[in-house]
Amino acid sequence: MRPEDLALLHVPGSVTLHEDLLLVDVAHPDLEADAYRGGLWRIPPQGPPVPFTHGDLDTSPRISPDGAWVAFLRAAAGGRPQLHVMPTGGGEPRAITDLPLGAGTPVWAPDSRRIAFTARVPEPGRYGTEEGVEAAAEAPRRITGFRYRRDGVGFIQDRRLVLYVVNALAEIPQPVALTDGRYDVEDPCWYGEEHLLVSAPRDLDPESLHTDLYAVPALGGEPVLAVRSAGSAGHPAVLPGGDVVYLGTEFSGIHAVARNTGLYRASPAALASAASSRAGGGPATGTRLTEEESVDCESLPPLPAEGGVLVAVRVRGAIELRLVPLDSAGTPLGKLPVVLGERGCVKAFAAFGGRTVAVVSTPEHPGQVVEADRTLADFCGPLPGVRPLREITAVAPDGYPVHGWIALPEGEGPHPVLLNVHGGPFHQHGWGFLDETQVYAAAGYAVVLPNPRGSAGYGQAHGRSVIGALGTVDADDVLALLDAALALPECDAGRVGVMGGSYGGFMTSWLAAHHGERFRAAWSERAVNAWDSFTGSSDIGWYFAEAYCGPDAGTQRAMSPLHHADRIRLPFAVVHSEEDWRCPVEQAQRMYVALRRNGVPAEFLLFPGEGHELSRSGRPRHRLQRFEAVLEWWSRHLTA
Repeated sequence: MRPEDLALLHVPGSVTLHEDLLLVDVAHPDLEADAYRGGLWRIPPQGPPVPFTHGDLDTSPRISPDGAWVAFLRAAAGGRPQLHVMPTGGGEPRAITDLPLGAGTPVWAPDSRRIAFTARVPEPGRYGTEEGVEAAAEAPRRITGFRYRRDGVGFIQDRRLVLYVVNALAEIPQPVALTDGRYDVEDPCWYGEEHLLVSAPRDLDPESLHTDLYAVPALGGEPVLAVRSAGSAGHPAVLPGGDVVYLGTEFSGIHAVARNTGLYRASPAALASAASSRAGGGPATGTRLTEEESVDCESLPPLPAEGGVLVAVRVRGAIELRLVPLDSAGTPLGKLPVVLGERGCVKAFAAFGGRTVAVVSTPEHPGQVVEADRTLADFCGPLPGVRPLREITAVAPDGYPVHGWIALPEGEGPHPVLLNVHGGPFHQHGWGFLDETQVYAAAGYAVVLPNPRGSAGYGQAHGRSVIGALGTVDADDVLALLDAALALPECDAGRVGVMGGSYGGFMTSWLAAHHGERFRAAWSERAVNAWDSFTGSSDIGWYFAEAYCGPDAGTQRAMSPLHHADRIRLPFAVVHSEEDWRCPVEQAQRMYVALRRNGVPAEFLLFPGEGHELSRSGRPRHRLQRFEAVLEWWSRHLTA
């Protein structure tokens, strides 16, 4: 796969299913327009997919419970996504929102008339709501809390997520706000005809890291606490008998990192009492249906189905669709049947009438619509030059087993090697398609993909083993897997580069400082380099740094690659985005200046207008230019 082949990635997003009607949204990067394009497609029971809509970018289709209507989001070129509705039999879509910052994913009510959704609502005078006043001329923001901005969104305290309901079939739809914008609400779910469940911060305090489920009257009224979580609660779904299942984690204080997400169930009696505000009623407390140590659910809404609840679970590099039974508690991973996604990554799924479909990504393909062992739709076909992944294992110096992958280029080699460390750190490389791997392998590099301690998908203890120990056992694991790869005859141990983004950028900087003799050059992207300034500049820094490193300033400094920059001597690329608020650009600037002052041949590549997700969802041309820059860098340092 070449960098310009990004335009070939026509990837399904979400799926919706009702009887024989199966719809999926499909989007692709348009390099010429420097935008993402796509529409809705219908996948018939037999035959190839057919276009269902023809907008610039149509996403998030949802079929009404009676099967008569489809709601979806449509974004005109350069515009915000607005809610549209059309008959399932075809016809002209009708816009039912016109909100200044757009609308969120639609959620149909049981009556197949009303739709709930969330939308960011700007304070008066902000974000273009006052004609003739540019953003730079607006009044100053008065900030009084920690949680005032978010990467990929921007400032949030002056445009909170508000819950709306709209009668989609009315002659003139009028969205009605059900919450007042003092706090964000997310993941709306209808609880009968009269209430909606939402995830909101504990005690409706926007500063809280904890989230609970609240019941909001559909006709208006104050939210009522319905389910008190053990840490976080989101993505509720209602079972046929009235019980509620949701995804959640367990933690206290600021210690929310590296926690496995589980499936919970709340009792209907307590929930109904809370929702109706009857005297004596209290919030429900959920029972965890999945074992905390072995089961880590991906953040995809659970779906009640025949025999239990479908959830996506991270398992040793895969994201598998598994069925959780409702008649037990604390079920371990080994007792959850696999429905779809073995040696793949489930990206979305839907079920109806005993039928289950999913979008599954594999190492060779970014996403196909599948059912059981059958592929229903493939929107981009075979990609040129795609290489398979080979699993490799190793043993760390302390005897710990290490797991990962290698993608080898065509030819016998030996090939130059790229050690590519993932972000997170509570994330994973694995069985899904990664355009970076394919581009680098096609260019002639053997790509090593480790999942060291700290990664997700190997148990919660594995993920939490780097708390207070970043740069220790995780670095050992990364190097152990690299050694296993370099033992292969296809790999050239004398030509090795290290690269990664976010936590992977941290690890790149760390290895360059502590094991620089093993590499010819480094590419450190959107990295955490200094925990002291990260604490004050990152959107999550106020808790994340202490949760991972502990509160002691000296300990944080010792875990900061910037503190060890004087040990770096190899050529070093510092790569960042101007509007990255997860790992703000000062993290790159400080490292770059330190390296240049020390005489290191360092370069600084800065992308305008991008955030932390540049490599995954940035402007198509920037993604192309980034790939070109990566390949140019490694051609200078590894091909000679």
